[in-house]
Amino acid sequence: MNQSEVRMVEKDCVAVWDSCLEIIRKNVNPQSFRTWFEPIKPVKLEGNVLTIQVPNKFFYEWLEEHFVMVLRRAIKAELGEKGRLEYQILLGEPKPRMSNTGPTRPKVPKASGKQHTRSDDDQIPGLVDTREIKNPFVIPGIRKLKINPQLNPSFTFETFIEGDCNRLARAAGLSVAERPGATSFNPLLIYGDVGLGKTHLAQAIGNKILELSPQKSVLYVTSEKFTNQIIDSIRNNAISDLVNFYQLLDVLIVDDIQFLGGKEKTQEIFFFIFNQLHQARKQIVLTSDRAPKDLPGMEPRLISRFKWGLSADLQPPDFETRMAILGAKMSQEGVDLPDDVVEFICFQIQNNIRELEGVLISLSAQAMLNGRKIDLELAKQVISKFVNQINKEITVDYIQELVADYFNVPVEKLASKTRKRQIVIARQLSMYLAKKLTGKSLKAIGETFGGRDHSTVLYSCRTVKSLMDTDQVFKGKVEDLEKRIRTSLRSTF
Repeated sequence: MNQSEVRMVEKDCVAVWDSCLEIIRKNVNPQSFRTWFEPIKPVKLEGNVLTIQVPNKFFYEWLEEHFVMVLRRAIKAELGEKGRLEYQILLGEPKPRMSNTGPTRPKVPKASGKQHTRSDDDQIPGLVDTREIKNPFVIPGIRKLKINPQLNPSFTFETFIEGDCNRLARAAGLSVAERPGATSFNPLLIYGDVGLGKTHLAQAIGNKILELSPQKSVLYVTSEKFTNQIIDSIRNNAISDLVNFYQLLDVLIVDDIQFLGGKEKTQEIFFFIFNQLHQARKQIVLTSDRAPKDLPGMEPRLISRFKWGLSADLQPPDFETRMAILGAKMSQEGVDLPDDVVEFICFQIQNNIRELEGVLISLSAQAMLNGRKIDLELAKQVISKFVNQINKEITVDYIQELVADYFNVPVEKLASKTRKRQIVIARQLSMYLAKKLTGKSLKAIGETFGGRDHSTVLYSCRTVKSLMDTDQVFKGKVEDLEKRIRTSLRSTF
């Protein structure tokens, strides 16, 4: 064959494949077309056999299992009823497919690369393949495919205490649980520091979905377990089995997605699974220790998909929320702590809910094993094992002294009836900080300011918050005062 004939053959194969792509484009969604068909290259056309080149064996298997019908229609339209398609695979050899007459072995052509021939007589994978899909979470003894969701039944919305720190994430999670895959929160990515309740909230979503729709397939998996499954499936040449299993899910919950960073093969396969579930309107819930844009070692295309839905952060809980959380844990564990001990624990443990639970368990163990009464002294001993520094008790009197000094006004004026602007601001700010930092009731705080009632304290708190929202200079003063109060009342063990 001379050069002009070679160019003519190349032109013909390109033209035929371009025509096939036009047909395919009309029958698949744009994302699938970009992912699975744009990377394909036409190689040659011999009679009614078109050879195309695909990047790897996984790519070939995916086309055969998910797009065989559209490929068949396109080839028949361009090459007639006897049209056939051959694959040239750059890496690896495709696993034999099962048919009515046994495995169909791949054809190896003289040219470089591995090939497999598809003709009109071939059986469609997935319709005749009767092999059981390997399910790494299957429940033995149940004939119908049943997936163990891997959920902790104690992680529910009822046991997830709501506060300003988590209100958005909890509301979004409940919306997803009530209508999985049908909201704009897909994926829902919950992020925040260690010990703030990401796993609890993610599993609460799964538990709620199963409560409302028991027939749905829900799975919670850590990124570490997912990575290990990928490694095992590669070792056993069973990537397709794993991908097929994950496609069966209605809801996929992946915890600590940040640990996929730098794992290129795992990210590639997760990308395929993510696309298929999302296109099928299946719900995806992810957790991470940081926002999507800050995930290290993560492919840009994955980060882009994480941003498709809603990213909701969890902040450290405020004092009131910590009190509520510890109270709920006490009820669950059947432990009764004195009020001063509860307040002391919640004041010392400020950024980690797990540490609150750890202190409660340690106190219970100390009391039971050593026959000790749970009091403030025991609480101090236990907490010393959780924090490097312990905060001394912040009192309303101390706050009054520090604020009065900051504004250069006599401290006794804060309890007086004077309406001078500077003193009024100092008084309102003192009430606000007392409410935020001491955990005292509104009534108790009002008593220390000349016997004022709770409504005056509440009004003062709202006024300070409003000023902080509109006046950045005033907000800076408040934050500076709060920092001074916290740092001045620390003693090192």
